[in-house]
Amino acid sequence: MARLEGVEKRFGVQPVLRGVSLCVEPGELVALVGRSGSGKSTLLHILGGLDRRFSGRAEVLGHDLQALDDARLSRFRNTEVGFVFQSFNLLDHLSVTENVALPAYFGDGPSAESRRRAHDALGRVGVMELANKRPAELSGGQKQRVAIARALYASPKLLLADEPTGNLDSETGAEIIRLFKELNAAGLTMLLVTHEERVSQAASRVLKLDDGRLTGPLRAAQGGSQ
Repeated sequence: MARLEGVEKRFGVQPVLRGVSLCVEPGELVALVGRSGSGKSTLLHILGGLDRRFSGRAEVLGHDLQALDDARLSRFRNTEVGFVFQSFNLLDHLSVTENVALPAYFGDGPSAESRRRAHDALGRVGVMELANKRPAELSGGQKQRVAIARALYASPKLLLADEPTGNLDSETGAEIIRLFKELNAAGLTMLLVTHEERVSQAASRVLKLDDGRLTGPLRAAQGGSQ
């Protein structure tokens, strides 16, 4: 599903990732933990095709990411992998439906079909009633559910989430964690970057980054390990 082999990344002369190798298998819910600045988000960006200035190998969903040209890499990001971010990244001037269907604007353009798919995604995360609202009208938990719906719009095989509960209170965060577990139980492979124990406890496997080096797993999946 996703594999890194000997990945090195620097910002200037500062090493961020130091020979990281890992494998995420289909159907897993993996949590990646570590202190701020340990390289967690950088690793996630590499797996999602957002950063390809690294050495080593990154293979995701059968693609060697460094071998993809710009057009194929954009298509990969838009259709094969979903992203969820701590800051939600919703556009205030668009409705909830339009925010969820945003990937269509980078493909064939909005249409009745894109609206239907957006509504399907909203229904999947339990917020169909918000379809015509604007982000300013939503609570933090509602915004994150809409962001997750947008990540699900293209029916990705892999979901990458960066501190998905970082801006949420404990009760709302617990609701989002339960949603992630439901999505994973339905077959979605997930890698969650987090510094929160409540998120990592929901994972089937927990890996740790420390100063750019993978030092886990802290906990192996039942019946398997890294």
